Amino acid sequence: MLRLAMVLFSLIATSLMGSAVVVVLSMGYDTMTPILAAVAVGFIAALPVSWGVARAIYTN
Repeated sequence: MLRLAMVLFSLIATSLMGSAVVVVLSMGYDTMTPILAAVAVGFIAALPVSWGVARAIYTN
């Protein structure tokens, strides 16, 4: 299940980080610090999401 979670993490993290950057940029924050913070939030949020999706796929 760990390998499945790692593969899913690469897809989910990219999506969440990209969405967070788009939100930050649309709010008008265009400096490096808010963009990097959004990337970090997306990266951290992708960990439990990918684990949960892998668990749901693995059990069914």
